[in-house]
Amino acid sequence: MPVRIEDAAHASPPPGAKRMFIKSYGCQMNVYDGLRMAELLAPMGYGLAPTAEDADLIVLNTCHIREKADDKVFSDIGRLRREAAPGAIIAVGGCTGQALGASIMQTAPAVQVVFGPQTYHRLPTLIEKITTGQLKRAVDTDFPELEKFDNLPTPGAYGPTAFVTIQEGCDKFCTYCVVPYTRGAEISRPAAHIIQEVETLAQQGVKEVTLLGQNVNAYQHEGYTLASLCEAVGNVPGIARIRFTTSHPNNTGDDLINAFATNPKLMPYFHLPVQAGSNRVLQAMNRNHTAESYLATIARIRQVNPDIAISGDFIVGFPGETEEDFEQTLQLAANVGYFGAYSFAYSPRPGTPAAELPGQVPELTKKERLAALQAVLDHTTADYLTRFVGQTLPVLIEGENEHPERYGPQLRGRSPHNAPVNISYPPGTNARSLIGQIVQVHITQSAAKSLVGELTAA
Repeated sequence: MPVRIEDAAHASPPPGAKRMFIKSYGCQMNVYDGLRMAELLAPMGYGLAPTAEDADLIVLNTCHIREKADDKVFSDIGRLRREAAPGAIIAVGGCTGQALGASIMQTAPAVQVVFGPQTYHRLPTLIEKITTGQLKRAVDTDFPELEKFDNLPTPGAYGPTAFVTIQEGCDKFCTYCVVPYTRGAEISRPAAHIIQEVETLAQQGVKEVTLLGQNVNAYQHEGYTLASLCEAVGNVPGIARIRFTTSHPNNTGDDLINAFATNPKLMPYFHLPVQAGSNRVLQAMNRNHTAESYLATIARIRQVNPDIAISGDFIVGFPGETEEDFEQTLQLAANVGYFGAYSFAYSPRPGTPAAELPGQVPELTKKERLAALQAVLDHTTADYLTRFVGQTLPVLIEGENEHPERYGPQLRGRSPHNAPVNISYPPGTNARSLIGQIVQVHITQSAAKSLVGELTAA
């Protein structure tokens, strides 16, 4: 997996230094944002604490996509109010911060700072005003567009893989989704700024970058599309692999599809959410595509690369979804043969049109449908992975196995198709020297959601 906050610089602050704990919920964009927050706060003397209870500053970088995400945040705040060090500052950022604003403080008086995903570059100023007594509480949920990226420090690398945000916001207005309200309209970063960030990361040893956006394949800036941006990123010395996420079917043009044949550094993995297999439900969701058009897009992608790994997103139990609608979703999932997918029971979000729709599906029915869909997806994932058994694949080594006492000494990495690979190696191998290298691995078996292999060449 790409980097985690605990892998970041300043993870072991010297005695007496200020300590921060940043917890990111939800999407990969939040992981990226959380790392940048740590970099922003480091010049103020904050190092990373191992737990929230050890921190002088606790930042909850939140997700607002589902109701359970909000519930988890408020549960964490309640626990931290009891367990955090005396005087610790609790800040709530991300999409829940944007959506709920100052009302968070009314619900959770322990929170002193609230900010949105477009204003976290102002976090050092907000924290300074709190710590110096200029303010008792602070809220900043503006939408200053690209100002954030212009005020972020030089990015750090925390391993051979990295996230790079290229686009934020969404103009699609799916009826169930809060992103247009919490992240704003679609905005693309200048290509020159993105390439400069990738160059900085590559100079620090990054071999693989994942380009991020709420609707990443809508990227467009001064003649660049996502396909041409991937080509430019691939020209950066040291970059060996490129991925991107997450996409919308309606922005999947031929230039992007063809890039999987013409750009050797673009890895054969495509995350393309569909959400449902019923056209009636898709229309109610305002997805502006049909099941047939989605399947036609998948067919075009597979015509370019038959082995490409397809992943997706599903929502079950959308208001008005019938058993027939759900069966169509199951059929689509089976027909596509996903390598993996994120699947969720519909959760009404305040302020979205779907929350007001009639025909809300009972919770038990949603739970049963989710279990049935996940069973299909588990089967397609396992079926997809079996094709690699007996093959030798180039695997980017990301680190050592985190549980050698359980599995024995192994390396862990990712295949070109984004499959996790656990790798055994001969005695005497300098395993740590292989981290960040692309090595040949003979795949001996497939597990439920990963591959197992043996090192064949260092």
